[in-house]
Amino acid sequence: MSGRHQHCGHHGSGKVLKWSLFATIAFVVVQFAAGLQAGSLALLSDAGHNLTDALALGLAMFGVYLQNKPADAQRTFGYHRGGVLAAFVNALVLVGLSLYLFVEAYHRLRAPAPVQESTMILVAGLGIVLNVAILLGLKKHERDVNIRAASVHMLGDALGSVAIILGAIGIYYTGWMAIDPMLSILIGCLIVWTGIDIIRESLNILLEGAPRGLQLATVQQAMRAIPGVLDVHDVHVWSLGSSSHAMSCHALIDDMPPSESERILDGISTLLAEQFGIHHTTVQFEHKRCHVSMNGCSIVETSHRH
Repeated sequence: MSGRHQHCGHHGSGKVLKWSLFATIAFVVVQFAAGLQAGSLALLSDAGHNLTDALALGLAMFGVYLQNKPADAQRTFGYHRGGVLAAFVNALVLVGLSLYLFVEAYHRLRAPAPVQESTMILVAGLGIVLNVAILLGLKKHERDVNIRAASVHMLGDALGSVAIILGAIGIYYTGWMAIDPMLSILIGCLIVWTGIDIIRESLNILLEGAPRGLQLATVQQAMRAIPGVLDVHDVHVWSLGSSSHAMSCHALIDDMPPSESERILDGISTLLAEQFGIHHTTVQFEHKRCHVSMNGCSIVETSHRH
């Protein structure tokens, strides 16, 4: 049995997350005060959303810290799942916040209250500038589901700020105060929509499903095309984290010395790393076809390379 391991680090994202967190917390304080002054539920709702943005950024920072920790005797693959757990918690917080917004909007629809349109427009405009700046800073790190979860928070809040500006303009010209809680409902729906994808991907990783977009049959077909590989079976591909994948398999080859089979192993490892982004591989060479069942692969009179 032979293996190849190539490790990928997480550089630069921690610094971007740090200044993004400080800027977001400062903006939450400003937006909450402005929401109280303007009497705008949409602004207060968006302040709550920004507060979850701060939580998202904090969790993402913690996830990056865990992902950068080296493997040890207890965590032999390292702490890649730490970032995935952070992303999962972030998404759950998003959904919980949306439920709160729906309840508050319902009460406001039953009893509309006046708002200050100019304050809504000014604060929402500042929010757009902040969120777009953070999005641009995180963009190059979005292959990581942990970072993408934080980015989704920022995108949702930027779109929510746009909706607040449009709503404030509508209130100014029509005087219809119900626009404000309706905007709050719209923001809540947006939060749910942006959180579902993160929940699905993080759960897939935690349940050791195949990486997103990777077809197992395609991987097997590509490996069988490598010179010297007669067949590939008992293939398992899973994600250690959002950007770190692993695979184990049995490969049928002719009976040959280990020095000759090394060329085949190198070909398999290179293919998996370059074409499929799989950097942790464990390949068991076999010289007889085995019987594959639910309990794995079994051979009578086996001849393995170890």
